[in-house]
Amino acid sequence: MIRMRARMAAAVLALGLLGAAGCSQEAGTTTPTSSEGSRAATEQAAAVKINDGWVKAADKGMTAAFGVLVNSSGKEVRIVSSTSNASPVMELHETIENADGEMVMQEKESGFVIPANSQYVLQPGANHLMLMDVVQPIKAGDTVKLALEFEDGSAYEFDAPVKDYTGANERYVDDE
Repeated sequence: MIRMRARMAAAVLALGLLGAAGCSQEAGTTTPTSSEGSRAATEQAAAVKINDGWVKAADKGMTAAFGVLVNSSGKEVRIVSSTSNASPVMELHETIENADGEMVMQEKESGFVIPANSQYVLQPGANHLMLMDVVQPIKAGDTVKLALEFEDGSAYEFDAPVKDYTGANERYVDDE
């Protein structure tokens, strides 16, 4: 029940219009999403920041968000989902080699684990936040609002600038 409320709260908080560029790439806020608002419920999100976050420009369909997630706590944290104002559906993705030797994307259902006092890199051709079913163009120079939900129900919100990028054109595993 708390997790459902947390997802709904993160989705509501992430809704909005694409804004103008110019936000710091490290800009972000930690928002408790549990009804109790306890310190334990915000512990994971409070420990994480993103550096060099950005989103690949796209006219429609799918695109992705990248950056370096930094965990400053002495405990590992797990990201279990993500939301955005630019996409009604998001997934945590990994890129793997299929049986034919091709690199394909698939949902990473176990989430992203950021080790204690370490970082987790989201990059083209590897792990990333996948924005799916994009219907409005996401153009270079825009800013996209994103939120990460953690295993403890807490959420971290940040803005990411949109950039043109021609790489990372892997197929989605469902396209096979």
